[in-house]
Amino acid sequence: MKRVEAALENLIFNSRWLLAPFYLGLVLSLGLLLVMFGREFIHFASLAFSGAENDVIIGVLSLIDVVMVANLLIIIVFAGYENFVSQIETGDSVDRPSWMGHVGFSELKMKLIGSIVAISGIELLRTFMNMNLEQISAPYNHLLGWKVGIHLTFVVTGVLFALGDKIASEKVSDH
Repeated sequence: MKRVEAALENLIFNSRWLLAPFYLGLVLSLGLLLVMFGREFIHFASLAFSGAENDVIIGVLSLIDVVMVANLLIIIVFAGYENFVSQIETGDSVDRPSWMGHVGFSELKMKLIGSIVAISGIELLRTFMNMNLEQISAPYNHLLGWKVGIHLTFVVTGVLFALGDKIASEKVSDH
């Protein structure tokens, strides 16, 4: 029975490697984001010299949006892989991010919700920048209301996650 238990535990432990293709897919999606960034940059570059001020600002916000998503992917890939699959060996590389290997599930959750709030805020700002007086109508106000509501939901969720983590860490430190 002990051998069966050991084999089962070994199988369960090694099953973490089934996550590796997921992380590889996220790494490959960074390449697709790079293509999207290049496309956005070319569009932005054409606006920078001839577009209106709002168009230039919206172009910059679009680039920032793509960068934030790419940063979020890197955080998820590094922290998720190291937390759930295996340590990433980089030797003594000076380029190793200081947070790598130190982001637990709680920190990963906070970085994730923080990034989502920032991305949502950028999208909301972009919507406001695109507004003009002709668009202030019932359908547009409805869309704007939904975007504000979704953004506030992300903000409240982030605050609740932070409070939950604070309460949990205080309980751990009390024991």
